[in-house]
Amino acid sequence: MRNNGEVGTRRPALVALGLLISVAIVLTAAQAGAVPPPPPNPSDGQLSDAGAQVDAGVAEVGGLINQVASAEQQLQQLDEAVALKREAVNKALVDLQDARDASERAAASVTDSERELAEATTKVGQARSNFDVFAARAYTKPATPTMITFLAAASPDTVLDRARVLAMVSKQQQQVLDGLRRAQITRGNLNSLARQAKSEADAAAAAAEAKKADAEQAVAAAKVEADRQAGARDTLVKQRQGAQTKLDAARQNVAGLVAQRDAYLAWDQRRRAEEAAIRAAAQAAAARAAADQAARDRAAKAAEGKRPHTDLRDEAPQGVHPQAKPKRDPAPTMPAIGGSDAVETVVDRAMSQLGVQYSWGGGDENGPTLGIHDGGVADSYGDYNKVGFDCSGLMIYAFAGIGVSLPHYSGYQYNAGTRVPVAERVRGDMLFWGPNGSEHVALYLGNGQMVEAPQSGEVVKVSAVRNGGIMPYAVRIIT
Repeated sequence: MRNNGEVGTRRPALVALGLLISVAIVLTAAQAGAVPPPPPNPSDGQLSDAGAQVDAGVAEVGGLINQVASAEQQLQQLDEAVALKREAVNKALVDLQDARDASERAAASVTDSERELAEATTKVGQARSNFDVFAARAYTKPATPTMITFLAAASPDTVLDRARVLAMVSKQQQQVLDGLRRAQITRGNLNSLARQAKSEADAAAAAAEAKKADAEQAVAAAKVEADRQAGARDTLVKQRQGAQTKLDAARQNVAGLVAQRDAYLAWDQRRRAEEAAIRAAAQAAAARAAADQAARDRAAKAAEGKRPHTDLRDEAPQGVHPQAKPKRDPAPTMPAIGGSDAVETVVDRAMSQLGVQYSWGGGDENGPTLGIHDGGVADSYGDYNKVGFDCSGLMIYAFAGIGVSLPHYSGYQYNAGTRVPVAERVRGDMLFWGPNGSEHVALYLGNGQMVEAPQSGEVVKVSAVRNGGIMPYAVRIIT
């Protein structure tokens, strides 16, 4: 347990320490709530690796593009070859059809010539038979009706005339027969030619059939090769698409990392600007607080006769008459000053402690003090061995400058002044969290910001007001 005399002698040193710490603020911690949380900041190595991935992707995609282009060129050549071979099939089909038509015409010609030859042969035979019959009758039956007019006379002249007539008829019949025989020979020659044409047409048809089969086989082979090449091309296209997808992802990754870096730099610039503003405000507040002897006097008076927060002894504190009852978190007093000057005195005293470490149970009217054991989280941070403030201790120090003595418990501080709707809060009001303000308290600065001693492991800092769990009322001490 601390000695009251030691505490008393350490007060000026602790106050001076608090003012010095406020000038040398732990800016990163102090600004955690003043700006949004930092966005991701990719390292130079990450950006370099991402760029290398893009370069590798570009090379891979470029190579695949060239391979696909080559494959497509080969495929086009194969398509042209297939088209050429298909047209060769068409030519073979036309030639085959022409050969078949010629064969059919030759077959028809053979048939016609055979018919005509048969008719000529029949006519020759019929003419020869008719002549033979006529001649026989003329010599053996001279009195036949057909010759009766010429052969009835019995004179030599008549007989001679008869011979002449027979010779003339015979000659005519022979001429007819000769003509028929020549026609028969002609038909025979034509038949022979028709048969030869038929044979040639059949040979041409067979050759055309073979050419058709060869052309179809060539088309099939070309089609197989074209299909193989198309499959290879499709594989390359898929590989190219996959590589392009990876390249796009790599580019997006680079763009995302660059965007993150830009966002981080913008955030860092804002952070630095706000840090500078907070540093200036803290230094100004520290200077004003250090120069405000009246506020220190009021704070010292507010602390008179009060037993330290952690002092549980029965005897009276040093400097207090044994018969006098020590003050222990008395009811809040009225401020010794009011108006905007009082508000700025309170704010200056709180802001002058920016960067002072959190210490559970620490802080009183005169500045930061050693913390106390809590048997848990605060002990794990060594708060009992740190000089600093907890949330309510910071409020005690801030308001002591205007002569107000507050109890060292946020729940009691919630009842220390006039409650106003939290939406109507103004600079210098206290904000509370938890049932009846039992969890946390902070001093509102305006513009959505507050100064607080947050929790073990942190420092007094400026934060954005957290609306989650905030009490519906703020407490106003200065009217």
